Amino acid sequence: PYVVVSNHQSSLDLLGMMEVLPDRCVPIAKRELLYMGAVGVACWLGGIIFIDRKRTQDAISVMAEAAHTMLSQDVS
Repeated sequence: PYVVVSNHQSSLDLLGMMEVLPDRCVPIAKRELLYMGAVGVACWLGGIIFIDRKRTQDAISVMAEAAHTMLSQDVS
């Protein structure tokens, strides 16, 4: 398993990364992207997990749940 951290230049970079990364990767993005119109819808449909960075405990619980799911399904 590994973690890829992207320092992207725009919200569209995340969509490009979805094409480049292996199929077994689980992308995580900040929740604000969900509300960016077509980009947010495409990210949601693409299976991106959104975290609310302003609510630390909520973000930690979402990432912990994602980690548990990733371990059980053997994805990165």
